Amino acid sequence: MAYWFENPTLKALAPLALSTSIKGLTTIINIPTLFIGSNVFPEGPVVGPSTMDTLANRCAKKKAFIVTDEFSNKYAAKAARFLQAGGFTVETWPHCLPEAPMEVVAECAKAMKACEPDLIVAVGGGSVMDSAKAAWVLYERPDITELGLISPLDKLNLRKKALLAAVPTTSGTGSECTGAAVVHDTAAHRKIPLAHVELVPDFAILVPEFTLSMPPKLTAGTGLDVLAHAMDAVTTPAANEITEPLALKAIEMTFHWLPRAYKNGQDREARHRMILAASIGGIAFGMSGCHLTHSFGHSLGAVFNLHHGMSVGFFLPQTLQFCSRVTDKHLLICRTLGLESKNPEEGLIQLVAKVRSFLTQLGVPLTLKDLGISRADFDSKFDTLVKFAHEDVDCYLSPRPITAAQCAQVFRYAYDGRDIDF
Repeated sequence: MAYWFENPTLKALAPLALSTSIKGLTTIINIPTLFIGSNVFPEGPVVGPSTMDTLANRCAKKKAFIVTDEFSNKYAAKAARFLQAGGFTVETWPHCLPEAPMEVVAECAKAMKACEPDLIVAVGGGSVMDSAKAAWVLYERPDITELGLISPLDKLNLRKKALLAAVPTTSGTGSECTGAAVVHDTAAHRKIPLAHVELVPDFAILVPEFTLSMPPKLTAGTGLDVLAHAMDAVTTPAANEITEPLALKAIEMTFHWLPRAYKNGQDREARHRMILAASIGGIAFGMSGCHLTHSFGHSLGAVFNLHHGMSVGFFLPQTLQFCSRVTDKHLLICRTLGLESKNPEEGLIQLVAKVRSFLTQLGVPLTLKDLGISRADFDSKFDTLVKFAHEDVDCYLSPRPITAAQCAQVFRYAYDGRDIDF
């Protein structure tokens, strides 16, 4: 099938839309109502306004449909008890799978239609939130049969049936604050991005304690997703005066707090700061978009079945080096991290070295070979790897346009860990 991001008109208009004159015509800032802290799902008496006041005032039917998976089901149960105590009827659907396969999304939408809720609550990591968003579209719009055809320019007219609340149990995707979702077309072995302003959840409920059970490897992977979102949000030409400071703050917080959360998953302060960093980064890239870390990472993750955050984080050095030919905005990141440099070239060297050291600290290999990808496997899937990366929608937002040949060269260099010199 053809996907919305393959539309030649959209590809042609993307550079124009990023020009200063066009970009300044209209800026839409759409973020959810945020509830943050350990007591957003209170199980006893509450003094003053509460989460429930807001939800109940917006949902007349008080019928909730919770979307979750087997790992987050215990947190979904707490959300269900809270909703039931507030007078909601609750149905829980705990069948989400990693990477949000399209067929699972369709099953979720089918269950949603049978329930007829006016509040959908996604409790889980990025795949759960993405599955809930996609299923919500199918619930609201039964006339839509192909998610991959939904363009950011379409009018979806959501919220006629239900509102959406997102409760993350990881600290990475920022999906609770964005209009983005990624589903997996398993038949085509391809990640399909959805991007639409109407997909921004109505409520984002951040409970740091829900992230305490993440193991170190998942903590590292989700945290690197935060870093990739934020670094891309700084360097993309779609950045603006609102997104830049948010993205820089997310970068600062990730470098400071992620190693602590990685070393000690029960460090509540580190968990609190990282769930905030994920949402702050989500708000930033939700307005400005990501670029090449995600183009390369989406392809790598889809072709070799690797964790999304680990995949996009892996390509931070290569992306910084490739884009430095046309922008010096990496110096903003240098200043945020306390790296003093005399010129952009020196700043790039220092920043790439710091990022590589950070990756090593989190147990992430610096070459595709050390990720466990054999040369034979790499060579046999190379053309698909390049095709998926070059056709990825996030290429549209790169500060430096990239050709298929350059994509191929980046992957070749990444296999052995060579610096990008072109």
